[in-house]
Amino acid sequence: MISLKEMAKKEDLFVSGHEMCPGCGIPVILKIVLRTTKCPLVVSNASGCLQSASTNFPATSWKLNWIHTAVENAAGTMSGIQATYSSLKKQGKLPVDKKIKFLVIGGDGATYDSGLRSISGAMERGEDFVYLCYDNQLYACSGGQRSSATPMGAATTTSPSGNVLPGKLQPRKNISNIFAAHEIPYVAQSAPWIWQDLYKKAERAFETTGPAYLNVLNPCPSMWKAPANKSIEITKLAADTCVWPIFEIKDGTKVTVNYKPKKKLPVTLWLESQARFTHLLKVENNWIVKKIQEEVDKDWEFLISSENKNRTN
Repeated sequence: MISLKEMAKKEDLFVSGHEMCPGCGIPVILKIVLRTTKCPLVVSNASGCLQSASTNFPATSWKLNWIHTAVENAAGTMSGIQATYSSLKKQGKLPVDKKIKFLVIGGDGATYDSGLRSISGAMERGEDFVYLCYDNQLYACSGGQRSSATPMGAATTTSPSGNVLPGKLQPRKNISNIFAAHEIPYVAQSAPWIWQDLYKKAERAFETTGPAYLNVLNPCPSMWKAPANKSIEITKLAADTCVWPIFEIKDGTKVTVNYKPKKKLPVTLWLESQARFTHLLKVENNWIVKKIQEEVDKDWEFLISSENKNRTN
């Protein structure tokens, strides 16, 4: 396993000058993921926080081949890029042995919602790319609206907490399982606090032939209403409460849980860490906290049982 010192010596392909909010996890995630590939990269980046904060003309933070696409078709754009790449090789305009890797990047809005059709289609066709979702659990770039990645009970601009509703009533969509159901070679969840795990999974994703999906929890202090200096700590809390499990799925069925907390903490600790959940700590909203805990426990038990099933087969 690479050491932090060794990783730091690798070329940084996402450099300073961006306008990300203080405490945003995106720069940390990118600095880890982009250091893992040994081949030149082409990036298709859906509209969102990353795109808008890293490419304000005439400046850019990207030191690689990068294209901005609409929020709903980043994967479709990459399909076209790959088709062009294959055609140029067949025409003899690119060396046959020249290897290029392809990376699609989107937030949860572009992944769970707007771009789902495009991503699903590309995965079904077996396109050879890595899809990286920086999941901050809402539409952070356009005002803080709920997405289908938003956790149950969270207050957003379109699921506000008040006398009628205690924030969003629905649990978040389990997008990693949805993409695993496509039976693609590699699906993984990680978070910036466990950088060794994220590095290893990104490395595996780039080494995969065919579609690979990385779902990475991205702390968003602005919209989560949390201290900017606690961002990484909060993503660890998500793993310790099992709100955000750290796992990987190979070929659609082979589940490995990469991090199991020594002591599974109650979800109330996760809720207390962010003001978007403050209303849930009132006595009258105990029912939804209980429901959130039940959902987390159910998902965690299913994950563990899936891993155990693999071991007995």
